[in-house]
Amino acid sequence: MRVTKRFLKGRDGEISLVAETLDDLWHLKYIIEKGDLIFAVTKRKAEAASDKIRPEKVEKKTVRLGIRVDDMEFHKFSNRLRVGGVIEQGMDVGHHHTLNVEENSVLSINKTWKKDQLERIDEAEASSKRPKVVIVAVEEGDADIGLVRHYGIELYSHISQSSGKRSEGSLREHFFQEILDQLVYAASESEAIVVAGPGFTKDDFMKQFRSKEPEFASRAVVEDTASIGMSGFQEVLRRGAVDRIMEESRIARESRLMDELLKEISTDGKVAYGLEEVKTALDYGSIDTLLVADEMLRIEREKGSIDSFLQAVEHSQGKIVVFSTLFEPGYKLLALGGIAALLRFKM
Repeated sequence: MRVTKRFLKGRDGEISLVAETLDDLWHLKYIIEKGDLIFAVTKRKAEAASDKIRPEKVEKKTVRLGIRVDDMEFHKFSNRLRVGGVIEQGMDVGHHHTLNVEENSVLSINKTWKKDQLERIDEAEASSKRPKVVIVAVEEGDADIGLVRHYGIELYSHISQSSGKRSEGSLREHFFQEILDQLVYAASESEAIVVAGPGFTKDDFMKQFRSKEPEFASRAVVEDTASIGMSGFQEVLRRGAVDRIMEESRIARESRLMDELLKEISTDGKVAYGLEEVKTALDYGSIDTLLVADEMLRIEREKGSIDSFLQAVEHSQGKIVVFSTLFEPGYKLLALGGIAALLRFKM
């Protein structure tokens, strides 16, 4: 994300930005709210003449509109955020329009900004300057390629070794080449690669990688994991390989905090989960780190009941971490009521 203008008085005002990646669109889903005024360049049909029996086909005009948001949908697989609302500035004021916010879209957001939303803007802007990371998890006969996003790890592809009449060595070389072919495409814009997996298969793959693509392979680090797939990807995160490349990555932090939370729950330790328990912990001044699921935050924010609670946590010197529900730690947090807290002392 690239911020081009900030004009704020306190927390009221306008931020103009360029949404450069799919990650940025995901961030915007939790930044833009119902009631915000959004400006963007878009296409809209001009009003057709009403006195013609067969009106001509109406051309779409490129215009800049300001709409008051009333609904929004994030379409991860089409790389699009749809923001709908009533036009307040521009042509056809009073009519409804939907903005299709895509990669490289430019928009301005006018609103009363909440602290976590400003932090998201800062985080997305800082993350755009860090290396992108692709994880290849490989074992004998199977491999998975995952793209490290801000909201989790997206499975890019699964590759299986095909059967045939080739010699074992040739089959294996062909399998490794299939991985390389997909990896070159998946990581074409990435600066770092983590090759992971159990046993020696990953080391043999790295030999072919260095032989076939020496310059590309120089961007790779190797990490031991017990498995491949999503569990293997998460093991890479827990071992810190992604953090060492990206500094403190959002999803690695969420994985680490969820492990800590589950450990405290299993030992009946310094933890509270579910809204009522967490509110009680706040009354005692016990919250050290509040964990809240992004979807729970969005729903409660629409009800207008959670921001004063978050401010009270901050005033008591508690930290707040918003979890992505597109990634496993966020699913687990939703199952615990969408909100939990690591405590300074046991209640």
